[in-house]
Amino acid sequence: MSRPLKLFCAVKGHAFDRNAFEDMFRACGAEPTIVDQPAASAMIEADLLGDYDAIALHDMWGLDFRAPRDERPASVEPSDALKAGWQTILSRGTGVLAIHHAIAAWPAWDDYARMLGGRFLYRDGMLDGAMRQDSGYCPDVFYRARTEPHAVTRGVADEIDFLDELYAMEVLDSEGLEPILTRVTDIEPGRFISAKKAVRRIEGGPDWSPSSDNRLLGWAKTAGHSRVVYLQPGDGPQTFAHGEYRALITNALRWIVRKDAA
Repeated sequence: MSRPLKLFCAVKGHAFDRNAFEDMFRACGAEPTIVDQPAASAMIEADLLGDYDAIALHDMWGLDFRAPRDERPASVEPSDALKAGWQTILSRGTGVLAIHHAIAAWPAWDDYARMLGGRFLYRDGMLDGAMRQDSGYCPDVFYRARTEPHAVTRGVADEIDFLDELYAMEVLDSEGLEPILTRVTDIEPGRFISAKKAVRRIEGGPDWSPSSDNRLLGWAKTAGHSRVVYLQPGDGPQTFAHGEYRALITNALRWIVRKDAA
């Protein structure tokens, strides 16, 4: 029997069920080392991840929610050492799996969004040379997703039902995304909540609606020499325990470490 994958998991910045998260990765053939931020970034800065097979991101770092309300959340600049550490990771070809709210991390760092293939914006801001409105979220919603042909979806059901949180966010189509998961269910735009209004506790004001009906929920791509997978589902324990979701995670891990079938 092959050994479990050594998986480095960066977490913190958003509440989650740690036990369910760890159980999922163990069931998917990985031995997770779960490290809270900012210690996770410190390890990346010090180039201490060379012995890991892959990296999983379930953190939401690089934002300051303690800023004055009208500026909340403030964007935190990544250190030069952190940028260099990530460049080392991508040059080495270490695979990266980003889950759910990890897409919101480091809003001041466009190369991070390019690495992952998109960004959830808590406030209006520039991304890839264009001004974008804040993103939206729809908590605890039942929806159906269709799997797209890819090594990550091999052996997974054609359609999967989720109870999870949906995002209306920015997807960087220019980054060579290979679709994995697409939302089938129609969701009324009014069900999405403005991230900026929520975090600033704004009542009333102009109505907010998503800038587009982008239904892409998961994709594969490359960044440097690394393979990267992003999966938007992954908010709570019911998703972590979902058999088809675990099949996606298993395949994603195998794909990013290049152990997928030919």
